[in-house]
Amino acid sequence: MQKGFFVLAFKLAVLSVSSAVAAPAPYKDPLDMQTLNDIESHFDEVMELANRHDIKALHEMFWQSPSTLLVAKSADPSEGNWAGFWGNGAIDQKLHDIAASGPVVLTPDRSKLKVVGLTSDVAESYAPVTITVSYAGQDGKPEPFLMMFTWIKISNEWKIASEIILPVPPVPVAKGLPAKEPQ
Repeated sequence: MQKGFFVLAFKLAVLSVSSAVAAPAPYKDPLDMQTLNDIESHFDEVMELANRHDIKALHEMFWQSPSTLLVAKSADPSEGNWAGFWGNGAIDQKLHDIAASGPVVLTPDRSKLKVVGLTSDVAESYAPVTITVSYAGQDGKPEPFLMMFTWIKISNEWKIASEIILPVPPVPVAKGLPAKEPQ
């Protein structure tokens, strides 16, 4: 009887271990392909509106909330070099200031644009973007940036909940080698 119990216990232990190491189910995005394509189109629209300096239309692309966030270059030394701007008023002002600084050209690398669903009503997008801007001491020549958006579905419309723009730092110079330009 005891031997049968141990054999059964051993089989159950092997079964539980083998099911614990079984391959997880393949990832399935919570958003269908049409929705992901729609968000990509919204991304393209944001790029177009920014290049036209259409602040009013850009305002409509953002979630209307004090929790909406834009991370961008700061012109105010007390904020640091880059800062978070919370709420639609602060975002509108920041976008206005950037547009008023002179030409702004955003050129995304569409081949690297990635959009994924996090839930059925939250998504994120990522793309390398070359930005030409003369705002806050920037020299007006094209520079590489990374642009990340968090999208939120509000009343069946996709809105920007956060936009994070980060400069790509130059490739470090190895001792004794000439500097390389970022690619």
